[in-house]
Amino acid sequence: IPEADIFVGGPRPDKHNLVASYRGKGGPNAPKPLLLLAHIDVVEALKADWSPDLDPFVFTERDGYYYGRGAAADKALASIFVANVARLKREGFVPDRDILIALTADEESGPANGVDWLLKTHPQLVDAALVINEGGGGTLRDGKPLFNAVQAAEKVTTNYTLRVTNKGGHSSVPRADNAITALADALGKVGRHHFPVKLNDVTRAFFAQTGPLEAPAMGRAMAALVANPADAQAAAVVAGDPKYNSMLRTTCVATGLSGGHATNALPQLAEANVNCRIYPGETAEEVRLALERVVADTSVHVLIKSQRPPSPASPLLPEVMGPVARITRELWGPMPVIPVMSTGATDSRFFRAKGVPALGVSGLFSDPTVDARAHGRDERMAVKSYFEGQEFLYRLTKALSSSVVAQ
Repeated sequence: IPEADIFVGGPRPDKHNLVASYRGKGGPNAPKPLLLLAHIDVVEALKADWSPDLDPFVFTERDGYYYGRGAAADKALASIFVANVARLKREGFVPDRDILIALTADEESGPANGVDWLLKTHPQLVDAALVINEGGGGTLRDGKPLFNAVQAAEKVTTNYTLRVTNKGGHSSVPRADNAITALADALGKVGRHHFPVKLNDVTRAFFAQTGPLEAPAMGRAMAALVANPADAQAAAVVAGDPKYNSMLRTTCVATGLSGGHATNALPQLAEANVNCRIYPGETAEEVRLALERVVADTSVHVLIKSQRPPSPASPLLPEVMGPVARITRELWGPMPVIPVMSTGATDSRFFRAKGVPALGVSGLFSDPTVDARAHGRDERMAVKSYFEGQEFLYRLTKALSSSVVAQ
């Protein structure tokens, strides 16, 4: 790729991003580019937290797995995008639209998010009609592929501060209006509160298609909930799985706590951070007001500490879902391709906020019972899954960058 088509830059020297443009046929009628997006930062990891014979920052191949921080999130996808474009280049493939690769910084809640920075300062570099990113992937059960997921929606992260102030005093003369006690009561109420069940097009399709693959009781509950989201009994069964519960509603959980200034003084300030994952369509202010109603104590102030912009669901475009389904069948045989809503956040949210379709699709299969290690101890990616995902994304990239998309 010519140097003129490669950009490296960021808000500071240790927060650079790389954008490379693989040029297509061009011309006045050429469709807008396809953007392959992956972040290359990782979450922190301590060697002491991993198995003694593994170092999180030493890439290790063992027993059919690649181990290392970022093996699952998100360096597998980043390396696959680069390898596939190199393969297309060697083959002399000329796409009908430009293919952009963006390898970005600080997706993992850092201070200088690469996608946000690029869209604000160099939007022309990532001006695309479609974004392929992380968030989707295949599920294995007993070593066999079960379904391939396409992430089309995600919840929005908002942090709230619950704050109680008091004039304080000597601890030998306690009063009823104690800041720490009031905060503790408020957090107990928040912890026990369940926001209403909601379904959108993505989650409705997810539960409808996942139900037949689940144990009979869970499958029946999913079907009943899709038919009637107000079915409290079905909702209780589905919500019994924490992962599914988080897909049903806004969730809020206390993640930080501070209060008091001396062991022999009444607290003058007590604060807690409450991290909420807001269901698409709800606003941060609506959730703040709901928390106020739940707490029901005027001495506890509920403040928005930080919030991210709304992230509407991406449309399940036939010109994308068709090739995804076809290539899935080619590689793994007949199995469902299921849309999914992430309970965590990805960089797709920045494009969705601007109306650009962004889908999480990778073809990287894992078993959630043993391989759900992203951000955790002994993070890994199966070697077989890695290379199968590479082939899947090679074929998908080629299909999505051609003017006639096979269905």
